[in-house]
Amino acid sequence: MKKSVFTTIGPAWIFAMSLIASGNGQAQQNYPSKPIRMIVPYGPGGSTDNVIRIYAQRMQESWGQPLINDYKPGGNTIIGSEALTKAPPDGYTMLLVANTHAINPQLSKLPYDPVNDFAPVTTICTSDFMLVVHPSVRAATLKDFIAYAKSHPGQLNYASPGAGGLGHLSGELFNSLAGVKSTHIPFKGGAPAATALVAGDVQFAFAQPINVLAQIKAGKLKPIAISGKNRLDALPDMPTFAEAGMPNFESTNWFGILMPAATPKDLIRKVSDELNRIQALADVKEKLGAQGLDPLPGTPEKFAALIKSDMEKFARIVRNANIRLEN
Repeated sequence: MKKSVFTTIGPAWIFAMSLIASGNGQAQQNYPSKPIRMIVPYGPGGSTDNVIRIYAQRMQESWGQPLINDYKPGGNTIIGSEALTKAPPDGYTMLLVANTHAINPQLSKLPYDPVNDFAPVTTICTSDFMLVVHPSVRAATLKDFIAYAKSHPGQLNYASPGAGGLGHLSGELFNSLAGVKSTHIPFKGGAPAATALVAGDVQFAFAQPINVLAQIKAGKLKPIAISGKNRLDALPDMPTFAEAGMPNFESTNWFGILMPAATPKDLIRKVSDELNRIQALADVKEKLGAQGLDPLPGTPEKFAALIKSDMEKFARIVRNANIRLEN
C-alpha cells in the first residue's frame, strides 16, 4: 500500500510551517521595527491632519519609530482609502478615516468594499459640527439665521470639506429642518473651506471646531450653534442646536484607524491598545479638548460595529434628502 502524500510530507510540512510561524511571531514581537506610513485622505492643515499629529508624537515616543503622513486628498477620501487596499498587510500602513467612510457607499460605486477590504483598529476621537457664518450675515442666533436665510432664498452658499461628506450632509439636513434653500459649495478639505468662508466666498458652513476656532477667536467668523448634547468648552456662550430650538439636528464626526484587511490580528490589537493608551493621557485629552475634540476609546470589534451602523444611518439620510455627489 502506498503511503499518502500527507503521511510522507506531513512532518516536514509541519516543521516548515512552524518555522514560518516562529518567524512571523518574532517579527510581530519586534513591531514596529521601521517607520509607519499613515495615509491621510485629505490635504495637510485640516482637522484630520491636526488629529493625527497629536497621536503620531506619542506613538514615536513610545515605539521609537516615526509615523509619516502620506497625504492623498480627493475623491471624498476614496483615493486614500483605495491606496490602503493596495498596501501590504504587514502593519506598516494605516489609514486615518472619518465617518465619510460610512457615507461614501451610499453615494457612489466604490473601487473597494468598505467593510471586507479593511481591518478596523479603533476609534480615536469625536467632534461635533458647528454652524458658523461670515460676519456679513446679519444673524447672531439660530433663529436670526433661519429668518435671514428665508429672506434670501437661494442666495446663500455653504462650504464643506468635500461633496458627500458630513459637512455636506449637515447642510442638507439643516435645509430640510429649517425649510430654507441654500447651495452647497464643496472644497478639498476643511482648511480650504474655512478659508473660503473667512474670505466671504460663501456665507456659512457646518464645520468642526478644529477648523474654525482660531478664526472665531480672531473675530473673522461668527459661531451660531453646535451639534451634540453639550456646549463647547472653548466657546461656552454658544448654545447647542437643541438649546437654540432645533433638537432634531444631529451631526457628529468620528475619527478612526483602519489597516488592510489581511493584517494579522495581534498587530491590529497592539496598535489598538497603543492608541487607546495615548488618548487616555491627560495632556492628550487637553490638546484634543482645545480643538473641540473628545477622546473616543474603542476596540476593533466596536469600531467595526460603528461603521456598519453608520452605513445604515447615512443610507437613510442620503435617501430622504435625495443627496447626489454632483450637488
